Amino acid sequence: MSIVSIKDLLQAGVHFGHQSRFWNPKMEEYIFDTRKKISIINLETTQSQLNAAASRVESICSRGNKLLFVGTKRSASKSIREKASSLGLPYVDKRWLGGTLTNWKTIRSSIRRLSDLEEMMSSGRIEKLSKKEALEISREHQKLMESIGGIKNMKGLPDALFVIDVKHEKIAVTEAQKKGIPVIGLVDTNSNPEGIDVVIPGNDDAIRSIKLVLEVIGEACERGLESKQGYAPETSSDESVPVIHKVSEVKITSGKALNLVDEATKDDFLPEESIEETNVEDDKKETENQENAEVTNEASANEETEVKSDVSEEEPKEEKAEESEKGET
Repeated sequence: MSIVSIKDLLQAGVHFGHQSRFWNPKMEEYIFDTRKKISIINLETTQSQLNAAASRVESICSRGNKLLFVGTKRSASKSIREKASSLGLPYVDKRWLGGTLTNWKTIRSSIRRLSDLEEMMSSGRIEKLSKKEALEISREHQKLMESIGGIKNMKGLPDALFVIDVKHEKIAVTEAQKKGIPVIGLVDTNSNPEGIDVVIPGNDDAIRSIKLVLEVIGEACERGLESKQGYAPETSSDESVPVIHKVSEVKITSGKALNLVDEATKDDFLPEESIEETNVEDDKKETENQENAEVTNEASANEETEVKSDVSEEEPKEEKAEESEKGET
């Protein structure tokens, strides 16, 4: 079974947690150290837990059970949708509707309504309606697709949840716990790991980190689905996720692994367009600093203007005084 190496986890920035002041004490066992006020996650633990999660997911899919992917934050939404769609598995990528698990009957009626609307549009019956009615139906269809489009083919409750950022998806996690549905989650240092059946400690904000974890989980799902259908899992020498191997200079216990990424920050592992999607706390702090800087600049500019105006007013006075002295002489 393929699994990422510690070096791959490092390069994706999986080891970067949140600022230490936002840490959850219950995540202490997964934290290796604190560098530049950032909690650093122990990647040996991450590697082990990711391997355990992949085994659990493969077992679930091999029995024909459904795994529901959940990730509604901007940095996870697209990756969740693409990976789940490619596997033919249900997902929630926009907003978790309260009661999706605990009030399944109501959700199922909405799914039936969505199915009816799709049949109406595909059969051409919508063209026989007035423009106003057709527009209303189109809007209703769009709204339902955004809320339950990812679970429209789910016939019943899922057998397990895979969640990106259990803190952000706390409603989904709570509902799963109430229904006795196991949860596998990517958990950052600011989250509470209690109640999560398989904790994958890691950066749940960086897109590269999320994609790497999803790649491993997705491959495990694919192997499980193939074994369920009676196919032998395909192996390739050029797999996108490399097989784990020993790398002496990348031992996390010695602290040397962290030095592979010299003077790195969490944002160094993100595309420029996704930097703003990392840690909300860091963004808020940066915004506050910018606002304070702007206020300071405005104040200094006003003071400079006042000084200039005072100087300009004093110059005419001095000239008038000189002229009056000349007149007297």
